[in-house]
Amino acid sequence: MTPEKGLLPEKGLLIVLSGPSGCGKGTVLARLLQNDSGTAASISATTRAPREGERDGVHYYFISREAFESRIRSGEMLEYASYCGNYYGTPKQAVERLREQGTNVILEIELQGAMKIKRSCPDALFVFIMPPSLRALRERLTGRGTEDAATVESRLAVAKSEIAQADQYDYIVVNDTVEQAVAQLQAVLLAERVKNVCKQKLIDEVLNNA
Repeated sequence: MTPEKGLLPEKGLLIVLSGPSGCGKGTVLARLLQNDSGTAASISATTRAPREGERDGVHYYFISREAFESRIRSGEMLEYASYCGNYYGTPKQAVERLREQGTNVILEIELQGAMKIKRSCPDALFVFIMPPSLRALRERLTGRGTEDAATVESRLAVAKSEIAQADQYDYIVVNDTVEQAVAQLQAVLLAERVKNVCKQKLIDEVLNNA
């Protein structure tokens, strides 16, 4: 939405997007961003090694464990979590800058980090991407060909724990097909944008600019 002359842009939504490894949340997010110019994905920092095709500053900021821990101590991370032996986290300043410009910002993060956001950012919106079944999730993990059998079983165990806690999110989107999941996520963002609580700043500005 483009603000009228003299009005400040409405602050963008902060959306936390989570789901077990292999559920397709990255694919759903990429498709959403293609269709929605008013929404951007936050780039996370991580200590894990890049996978084939991943680029620093595009998919993640790949940094050392020492550098990550230094940023934690200096309060530069909006949230961070340890997952499968690596740190993942969200740089704070870039997120707030985008939101103040009126852009929705999506954080694709694990459940542990999401719960930290839930405590520190009461206006955040939480969406959990769910696989249609554990069998389908196993097939997706195996089909990627990036992990051995033991790692797949470890990820499935983590997935079961995460799915059991999905009721802590505001919305659950089942990724049976990417098209359906994207449509549901778009509907969620539209609904949140038209809530009265999101419009109060705009209402006040209209009334004060008679």
